[in-house]
Amino acid sequence: MKTAIFLKDKIHLNKTNREEYQKIYDAGKKGSLTCPSCGDKVRLYLGIMEEPHFFHVLPDHKSCADQPIIEEVAPVKVESVYTEQNGFRIPVSRSIQTTATATREVILKKSRALKIDKPFVSSPPFRIEHDHSYIHALAKSGFSLDRSQAKAVSYSDGPILVLAGAGSGKTRVLTARTAFMLEEKKLNPSSIMLVTFTAKAAAEMKARLHHYPNISGRQIQQLVTGTFHSIFYRILSFHARERWDARNLLKRDWQREQMLKEAGRTLNLDEKEFSYDLALQKISYWKNNLEFPDTVKPEGDWEEKVAFLYKQYELNKQNHQLFDFDDMLIGCFQLFQADSSLLETYQNRFQYFLIDEFQDINKVQYELIKLLSAKSKNVCAVGDDDQSIYAFRGSDPSYLLEFERDFPNAKLVVLDQNYRSSHEIVSVANQIISQNKRRRAKSMAAQYSHTQTPVSFFPYDEEEEATMILTDILEKIAHGKRPSDFAILFRTNTGSRAMFERLVSSSLPFKIDQDIESFYDRFIVKGMLAFLKLSLNEDDQNAIKAVLPALFIKQTVFQDIKAESILQDCSMLESLSHLKTAYAFQAKKLKKLIPILRGLSSLSPTVAIEMVEKELGFQDFVKKRGNEGNQLDKGSDDIRDLKVAAKNFSSILDFLEHTDHMKAMNKEMKQISKQVQDAVTLSTIHRAKGLEYNTVYVLGTVDGSLPHDYSLESLRNGDSSALEEERRLLYVAVTRAMEALYLSIPERLRGKKANPSRFLSTLR
Repeated sequence: MKTAIFLKDKIHLNKTNREEYQKIYDAGKKGSLTCPSCGDKVRLYLGIMEEPHFFHVLPDHKSCADQPIIEEVAPVKVESVYTEQNGFRIPVSRSIQTTATATREVILKKSRALKIDKPFVSSPPFRIEHDHSYIHALAKSGFSLDRSQAKAVSYSDGPILVLAGAGSGKTRVLTARTAFMLEEKKLNPSSIMLVTFTAKAAAEMKARLHHYPNISGRQIQQLVTGTFHSIFYRILSFHARERWDARNLLKRDWQREQMLKEAGRTLNLDEKEFSYDLALQKISYWKNNLEFPDTVKPEGDWEEKVAFLYKQYELNKQNHQLFDFDDMLIGCFQLFQADSSLLETYQNRFQYFLIDEFQDINKVQYELIKLLSAKSKNVCAVGDDDQSIYAFRGSDPSYLLEFERDFPNAKLVVLDQNYRSSHEIVSVANQIISQNKRRRAKSMAAQYSHTQTPVSFFPYDEEEEATMILTDILEKIAHGKRPSDFAILFRTNTGSRAMFERLVSSSLPFKIDQDIESFYDRFIVKGMLAFLKLSLNEDDQNAIKAVLPALFIKQTVFQDIKAESILQDCSMLESLSHLKTAYAFQAKKLKKLIPILRGLSSLSPTVAIEMVEKELGFQDFVKKRGNEGNQLDKGSDDIRDLKVAAKNFSSILDFLEHTDHMKAMNKEMKQISKQVQDAVTLSTIHRAKGLEYNTVYVLGTVDGSLPHDYSLESLRNGDSSALEEERRLLYVAVTRAMEALYLSIPERLRGKKANPSRFLSTLR
């Protein structure tokens, strides 16, 4: 059914602007839509596999036939405003008002299956071509290996690179190889170092080893297992216990950030303006690449400031005998360089190295492994260059791509059987990643086919995207799926805003990453919301503090503003507007402040935001902020997304109440996420790496989101490396899915027309 009664008017979906669909959907939830035939309540269906349509709320209601709709087009009213110039009347603005009905029929893009490049062919059973008795013992115990896996497990002498494609069973290979070395080769457990990237992965591998035949708990206990940090910190603390006492470790980011802020006062950096969190990230990046304060080469004014902070930060730590997590690796590297006899001791101690997630290794980690394995050369590197997605923290796939350079005559084994995903999903993943130029050539093969072909669907914007996904999940749960079967993945934290809000308003249990801050707590967003809050309450002290950076005023004047408001018996806003400043541009902003903000309360939130942007120069502040720090955190994107969120509200008060509720829910969900098990996962793609789900939805697969704008800008400047990492990111997202995959391609992103991701060009 395509027709319904909304606000006493008969509407037809094919004659209604697409941007109104979400508003109509929300009206149906509130009971404001009725059937033109029977007068009963109806709602608008917005899902993935069916076209939008109205349906009766009561499930046993007989369907009513659509009634023909007679278009009544109201006369067009044109208003023009003119200005006089040299005797001529010139129009300076023009507004056109028409009916809400679209002038032409709306053509909806239907969801469609992505192209599968070749039909599924089942693989013949694998025959183990090895005489190793332990591999046969593994098979009898339920740990069967395919041909490539068996090669990776049994080759134990000399360097070996195992290219472990997505879902190829790399954890089984690493644990089986460890068991093989212990039982078949009778190696001393304490001579084996098994390095993982997370403590959870290390614990999982040790737990699995307990189930392997003939492997004792004592052997497992003697293995040196753990993350890079845990293993090399043990070495450091053993040889210099006082210097590396755990009590001197800067465990928390706020501790490190506080040290940076102390150094920042030398440069008069405002704590509310300068992005110290991003500065910490940059310093960590330099340290992991063995770039020290006297060798780092900053690019641009922002990095110059960070380089200064880096130098002061290191001096401060040194003076107080403190250290951070990055120092654990750097300290051990410098210890080995300074003491050749100690290095030789450890080279003799460790004869075999198994390194997990080798594509994510950074320079200091790689140099440590090179030093320790210089004698034995028995390095087993397991990884997948197609899943290298951590360049922002120093990871470099070059170490995997050029492994043979430092380890000549290394054996190469490719694990190309995907045991996780269906043939249809693997086919899509192969087509996506094959477009990368700098990679080890490989093509994964699936073990099974599924009736569900990966689907692309086309919502109008982020709001409708979230509604369609929620509808689809609820439909699948009604047919027997569990909430934990689903994952909704996104590129950056801001991309989850609409989906988070839709899930909050539903009855579905869901969980989020602990480090995902509320969209409305982001620095730029808080600044804009503060102006809206002041329009309703001129004595809101927190709002006064939050608007100061946008007015380019130091936080140190806040107490003066507060005192002045008491002395002059005026509001805090009035006191701020009377602030004396030596800069003409600030004086101009302050003069406008009261009339602009007092005029906002009667406007819609969207118009109010645009007014602050243009009239109070908020765009200048966003531009300045955008030139600093992390390229992924663009303030202009935040404001555009804020406008998308605001368009659903008619008053500033309602919108601000909504933002406060969402911030509170974000905190509550983080607590719930620690306890709930059977829940929908809402996660960044980075966080989802290594995990798997029955059904995966990927948000915003359009240019500007995935790939991100910053990679497109790098490409325009002649550097394709960032774009290739973005393609790897999509590959990781796609290969999290086991049976069903949905790629969302919204028509508009943050209020602007969007184009489908260039990564999907071969799939359409």
